[in-house]
Amino acid sequence: MYFLETAILLFVGAFLLTYLTIPKIIGVVQYKKLMDNPNERSSHKQVTPTLGGISFFYCLIFVIFFLRDRDLHNEAIYLIPGLTVLFIVGLKDDLVVLSPLTKLIAQILAVSFILSSDSFIIYSLNGFLNINEIPYFLYLLIGGFLMITIINAYNLIDGIDGLAAMVGIVILMLYTTIFYMSNEYFYALLCIALNACLMAFLGYNLSSTKKIFMGDTGSLIVGFMIAMFTLKFLALKPTAYKELPFLLENAPLVAIGILIVPLFDTARVFTLRIVNKRGPFSPDRNHTHHILVDYLNLTHQQASFIIASFNFIFVVLLIVLGSTSSNLWMIIALVLAVIFLTYLFYRLDYSFTNLKRKLFVKKKVEDFKGKLKKKND
Repeated sequence: MYFLETAILLFVGAFLLTYLTIPKIIGVVQYKKLMDNPNERSSHKQVTPTLGGISFFYCLIFVIFFLRDRDLHNEAIYLIPGLTVLFIVGLKDDLVVLSPLTKLIAQILAVSFILSSDSFIIYSLNGFLNINEIPYFLYLLIGGFLMITIINAYNLIDGIDGLAAMVGIVILMLYTTIFYMSNEYFYALLCIALNACLMAFLGYNLSSTKKIFMGDTGSLIVGFMIAMFTLKFLALKPTAYKELPFLLENAPLVAIGILIVPLFDTARVFTLRIVNKRGPFSPDRNHTHHILVDYLNLTHQQASFIIASFNFIFVVLLIVLGSTSSNLWMIIALVLAVIFLTYLFYRLDYSFTNLKRKLFVKKKVEDFKGKLKKKND
């Protein structure tokens, strides 16, 4: 009961703090003319306020303070420096664009704080692919690569209204459930608070009159938190899995399933760019959400809802399969799903150049139909 009361108070407090202060951020951004100007890659057509992620940072700092009694192992002391580093770098990147290398160095620094905590060490994969003990140096490499990959993957899906927030909400709902069932109440409450921030932000992000973007300030912070939650999930002791609805050795696959949307989209886009002899971080409109909006004529809200719903349904199916099946069959299911999605987008041939050509032809056909209709009238 105490957890429920704390969770409700924390959710309401974080939601109101974010919801009531974002208009102030919008006002300052508009007054100082720190707006996001659209370009040929942008999904928006109007100058729009950014820096919505500022609200995530100070809200999380307040939450960590009020949860200090729940932090039994002083893990927050490793979390705050990482959040601060990414907040400063994300803020600067939103104001004056930084190079990918600069952001990567900042991410490595932020991640190093988490990796230095004993609470996040992954000692074993508990039989996944017959891997049990993991040397400490290998944990540092795997953990660092995992966190940086998740941070950048989440940052890259922030391309249309509502998508990053909706996918983040789904991921955090799943991690809230996992941490609650494994008695990791500090992390469950952190997930609830960050979810409240995203829900409050989502209302403004989808608004037509008070729109604001989270910017890199927000996507780096949320991505960092999700990466930290993932590492903590994989570092749970075997006894913590007794109440979870899947086998212990299937935890890594469940984590991949939870993050399937940002990881698949990033892998797909990076592969296309490298095949086309371009840098993996070079911008384009080849992301899954761009395809749904540009070619299928879906609204931002519709595309975001479809992608977030797929994320949730996929994880539920993976957990059901992981409750009884060995990780071999889960790997087969995961690989088949990725192959199917890859083949689908390959068959649709959504390269940036081809997409522009299709849209151009489609516009010409519509113009011709319009002229023909006027002539008949």
